Amino acid sequence: MDHSRDPCPWVALSDFGGAFSMGAIGGSLWHGVKGFRNSPYGERRIGMITAIKARAPVTGGNFGVWGGMFSTFDCAVKGVRQKEDPYNSIIAGFFTGGCLAVRGGWKAARNGAIMCGIFLAVIEGVGIGLGRLMADKQGFDMPPPGAEPPKPIASPA
Repeated sequence: MDHSRDPCPWVALSDFGGAFSMGAIGGSLWHGVKGFRNSPYGERRIGMITAIKARAPVTGGNFGVWGGMFSTFDCAVKGVRQKEDPYNSIIAGFFTGGCLAVRGGWKAARNGAIMCGIFLAVIEGVGIGLGRLMADKQGFDMPPPGAEPPKPIASPA
């Protein structure tokens, strides 16, 4: 069990805040460039600021809702399954995608759930693959079991 994280109710709030912040910062950059490019020559700075003020909080809110909902489902799945493995994230992504698309009808909810589940499966798969790759790379630096430990390097005196 991972004891380095806060308990589930606090994790959901923390993830909501972190996702909101990332969305607001990324949205500021994205909409700032967009507002700058779409404004007339003498009004570019004003257009950039106006676009940031209008759209960056919305982008941050969308990211925050996704992050908070995903974290809530992740905690619920961990509680139901009593395990911590990559399947929790995939299942939580499936439920999150379905819930966020439910206003569009059952087909949209189904498609959103499947796409979000696949997206999280790819992320988890890449994470596992990179973890194994890095573990293998670190294994080359270590002496084989039973070998003599390396001698310390003498400092020049």
